[in-house]
Amino acid sequence: MNSPRHKPRIVFLDRETLPPKTTLKPIPFEHEIEIFGQTSPEHVAQRISDADIVITNKAKVSKAAIEGAKHLKLIAIAATGTDNVDLTTCKERGITVSNIRGYAVHTVPEHTFALIFALRRSIVAYRESVRSGRWEDSGQFCFFDHPIKDLAGSTIGIIGDGVLGQAVGNIARSLNMTVRFASHKGKPSMGPLYTEFDEVLKTSDVISLHCPLLPETRNIIDEADFAKMQQKPLIINTARGGLVNEEALVRALSNGLISGAGFDVATEEPPGASHPFSSLRSTHNFILTPHVAWASEEAIQSLADQLIDNVSAFVRGAPRNMV
Repeated sequence: MNSPRHKPRIVFLDRETLPPKTTLKPIPFEHEIEIFGQTSPEHVAQRISDADIVITNKAKVSKAAIEGAKHLKLIAIAATGTDNVDLTTCKERGITVSNIRGYAVHTVPEHTFALIFALRRSIVAYRESVRSGRWEDSGQFCFFDHPIKDLAGSTIGIIGDGVLGQAVGNIARSLNMTVRFASHKGKPSMGPLYTEFDEVLKTSDVISLHCPLLPETRNIIDEADFAKMQQKPLIINTARGGLVNEEALVRALSNGLISGAGFDVATEEPPGASHPFSSLRSTHNFILTPHVAWASEEAIQSLADQLIDNVSAFVRGAPRNMV
């Protein structure tokens, strides 16, 4: 790293976004480091102003903050998503940006199917019924208040064919589900491995999203799309908030156009009282988890290890996982 100073100065903006039990490997070069638990947007510019290397998970690094950091050479993102960093300004300034890859290949697909199983078999609804005394009131060994359906023989439509989408597809096949990968919306001719987007909406019993949030994928499932869902599917989103129009989802669920929804992400995190999902908190066929699909202990430790490896590789002149 061509820094005018002997010891690179590293600033970690939001260490508390990783659990305390997650360990950071020793950084194998001389350095100075300042670690902050959290950093609010108004403090980012000041904290990185003298940094050579910035580590951030969710703290936003804006154009103004980057332009004020005269020594900045690397922003190491402790996540896969890069929408919290102004990549255009980094490119203009010649600042390298790295991210984390491949660490969530088990945890996100497993969480995806945890949501699918819970909704397909009405686990939340039955648990609440038991807690309220319904089992005792039934007077028999079981009761049948909520729908239960097998996954075997059903169809899952997957939007996004990267590592995570493929892993979800592999699990689905092992459960004897039919797997269909959706073509890009509005691009029907993508070859035999893909099914037209609208056909996936029409025929799927479960629709699971595993694509990045880009201008072309924002609200990729919108009001008109819910009307095409003839199977009244489950909608699962463990990818990014904003892929599904949240207000339209609430209406689709309320109007019976879909059977249920399981989300681990939202456009506002945590979602406040005015967020569309606040109206669904007591709805038995809607599950919202707090952006933890990525967060198995094994996955987070792998992420932390890769993060330090990214920083170390950059300093020794062989940058990796560049965005």
